[in-house]
Amino acid sequence: MGKILVSGCLNGRPIRFNSTNVSVESEIWDRWESEGRLVAFCPELAAGFPVPRPPAEIVGSTASVVLQGVGRVEEDNGTDVTDMFVDGANLAVERAKAEGCVMAVLTDGSPSCGTTYTYDGTFRGGTVEGMGVTAQLLQDQGLRVFPEDQLEEADRYLRGLA
Repeated sequence: MGKILVSGCLNGRPIRFNSTNVSVESEIWDRWESEGRLVAFCPELAAGFPVPRPPAEIVGSTASVVLQGVGRVEEDNGTDVTDMFVDGANLAVERAKAEGCVMAVLTDGSPSCGTTYTYDGTFRGGTVEGMGVTAQLLQDQGLRVFPEDQLEEADRYLRGLA
């Protein structure tokens, strides 16, 4: 049975930077949970970030560039937290491999877990198309990633693997 790496905040835990979670209400999610497929993991907590924590964004770059060691992730106070985001991404890949995960469902918009967009690095609420650092590394390692609002597509993909 293929397991699914999921952002820890999607599992109801208030562990996002602002001590909130992202609620997922779906029969698909409930089925995956009852089948024991969900592997909840927060790369930011795994890397040592506290809750709450300052908001962070990929600044003037992309996740791919961050993973190449050139781009940066910064908190809104200017603190460079790139290394911690890369560490969290590496830990997510390790966990996914250890658990036999065949795909991931992640919190869109996050500088770690964003799958279709992240915030634009200005801390003004603007967004840009692209992935967060963890989502990018998971994809680079061959794991298909989906945002939490594309569960039907994710379920079709999962069924196609069987």
